[in-house]
Amino acid sequence: MIGNKRITLLCGHYGSGKTNIAVNLAMQLQKTHSNVTIADLDIVNPYFRTKDSMGELEDAGIRLICSEYANTNVDIPALPQELYAITDDRTRKVILDIGGDDRGALALGRIVPALMEENDYEMLMVINCYRPLTRDADSTLEVMREIKAACRIPFTGVINNSNLGCETTAADVLRSAEYANSVAALSGLPLVMTTVDASLYPLLKDTVPDLFPLELQKKI
Repeated sequence: MIGNKRITLLCGHYGSGKTNIAVNLAMQLQKTHSNVTIADLDIVNPYFRTKDSMGELEDAGIRLICSEYANTNVDIPALPQELYAITDDRTRKVILDIGGDDRGALALGRIVPALMEENDYEMLMVINCYRPLTRDADSTLEVMREIKAACRIPFTGVINNSNLGCETTAADVLRSAEYANSVAALSGLPLVMTTVDASLYPLLKDTVPDLFPLELQKKI
């Protein structure tokens, strides 16, 4: 189960859906842990940010760490000083939303030594075969190699988040299984879960193993 380690790092290419997964995982963790933090380390200003869910996170008692420039027109690669609380306070359960490619992943560099020393993390690659640059296993593995080289942390698992947004059907999810299994096999990593819009969960829960329902993040 995701969340067995103190820190969960989510990486993936642009549009893979890692931010939405990060928010949902934080909400799920909060049900069993009283000190949950979600940190947005994506310094490349993407369409969705964890800050879009700030109100929901605050209502749930989840701490959010993100750039003060998130959700603005200012694209400055700045991260807050409180970033170090991720590694300094070991009572926290932390979800880290890492940048969308190797450049974004470089933002993690300042806390990598402390992460590696503690060695209580999982590093998960979020994959989506319906995105232009990760349509097959080979191209996805190339993105994984770039992110790993930038982060200097090995991956420990794969999350299949293959979707077409609000147009996703149960058939689309089932069709992505071969792709996800290929990525897992070629990378030598476990496929830890497949995510799906909560509305499709009842249709697939008895067919797809390790299925995790997602409430889609709303853009503010």
